[in-house]
Amino acid sequence: MKLNQIIAIEKGTKSRSLQELTESHHNLQKTTLLGGISRTYRPKDEEGEQFPPESTRVQIRAEEVIHATSELLTKLFDVVATKDWANCQAKADVVIDGKVLLSQAPATYLLFLEKQLVDVHTFIKKLPVLDASELWTFDQSADCWATEPVQTVKTKKIPRNHVKAEATEKHPAQVEVYYEDVVVGNWRTIKFSGALPARRVHELLNRVEKLQEAVKFAREEANNQEVTELKIGATIFTYLFS
Repeated sequence: MKLNQIIAIEKGTKSRSLQELTESHHNLQKTTLLGGISRTYRPKDEEGEQFPPESTRVQIRAEEVIHATSELLTKLFDVVATKDWANCQAKADVVIDGKVLLSQAPATYLLFLEKQLVDVHTFIKKLPVLDASELWTFDQSADCWATEPVQTVKTKKIPRNHVKAEATEKHPAQVEVYYEDVVVGNWRTIKFSGALPARRVHELLNRVEKLQEAVKFAREEANNQEVTELKIGATIFTYLFS
């Protein structure tokens, strides 16, 4: 038998054991099933009224339940022992592009790593990416990404007077005020960002996906080893209930 086969049957064995153990426990709490009675009636004289005998059989015997429970749990203890002892020996290399990244990693650690890498993949996938509409270069002094400087003008509204009608002896001049936008300076704008280039995020995703695949292959290889089926449950329950 191989380790992956033991792992496959472990869950079902645990589930059945728990279900039957719970049922046995509940049955042992039902005193009516544990008890029995036998009653016969004898009148005081031969002319007295007769009643048929009454009896209730014992339906559950604690010793029988102990025996059945021992047999049931012995199977579970043997399966788990076989798996755990085999896990001590189940190891495999994590290989990426022909190079060993992790040498002889235990199967249990490979399973842990496989689960953790799912979260790492999600983390990388949600990394912030630089705005593709801008041209970015890395600014060493600012230690982040920066755009090329962009010049924009700064304007200010200056009031101007427009004489609609010159002054006369009888009437003052008619003057209309309007505002003119006048350039007063220039803005030099550079955008900075701590986000990552899309190619960098893509590269990181590619790496984690390669590692996920390599860890999965290694775990399958480790779990494919032959195991020695252990029979230690009987030893435990012989001690407990003999």
